[in-house]
Amino acid sequence: MDPANCSMARALSVVGERWSLLIVREALDGASRFGDFRARLGIASNLLSTRLDSLVAAGVLQRVPYREPGDRERFEYRLTEKGTDLRPTVIALLEWGDKYLADEQGPSVVVRHHSPEGAGCDEPVALVLQCAAGHTDLPPASVYRSPGPGAHFLPA
Repeated sequence: MDPANCSMARALSVVGERWSLLIVREALDGASRFGDFRARLGIASNLLSTRLDSLVAAGVLQRVPYREPGDRERFEYRLTEKGTDLRPTVIALLEWGDKYLADEQGPSVVVRHHSPEGAGCDEPVALVLQCAAGHTDLPPASVYRSPGPGAHFLPA
């Protein structure tokens, strides 16, 4: 198979830089303005501007103009569907980090089930690997990669 024809490599070209996923994480938690991202992440303004531009260009965020009374026009950064669909990726990385890299006291953040209507149970959230037939608790040896419909093969 052609190693350049890889969805994972393409995804990493969009969000594989450290600050990019942290910006997405903060957007998932409600940040939308430049100052919000800067304050939450402690990132340099020039680097934040560059990363926001790249996430907008990739269709992960969209710029939405706003103007406070007496101020110039500014932009909010809102997640697109493509950006919101990164939530499981962010949670998976958090779970991995909690398992292998958390402080002795435990994780600094716990993702919990909540709903705007108050119907959530407030229990911790965990990602589950599941096949299309609904099987869960898949041991690592039972999961493999196979060529998909978009696979390209290198000439022999």
